[in-house]
Amino acid sequence: MSETIKGIAKETLDFIMEVSKSTYPNEFAGLLETKDGIITDVLILPGTESSEINAVLKLFMMPNISAVGSVHSHPSSIIIPSKADLRLFSKTGNHHIIVGHPFGPDNWKCFNGSGEEIRLEVLDVEIEEDELL
Repeated sequence: MSETIKGIAKETLDFIMEVSKSTYPNEFAGLLETKDGIITDVLILPGTESSEINAVLKLFMMPNISAVGSVHSHPSSIIIPSKADLRLFSKTGNHHIIVGHPFGPDNWKCFNGSGEEIRLEVLDVEIEEDELL
């Protein structure tokens, strides 16, 4: 029973691009979370290792959340999933975003768990911060 994804919040995609620029030439990686069917959050796992070649997520560090997919950057402008990407995709949901250098508004694609490109709408929505309990 997977959640229907309506799209990604523009603010979240902007955040992904900024983090990718700031970690360049190393890869950036995280997991995607939703609120009401919209991707609004990027979870950066403790212990994630990042280099110019790859970023390794420590999935055993994942808290009790339901990730709908993953996000990572490719320091090159090639936005095609690698074999390692496909292994990650199979473990972490069905919406996987890859962003490529130079990390502009058109330098990204979304893929399903099999590595096929899928359409993901960018939504201009207000992201509400959860209140602290």
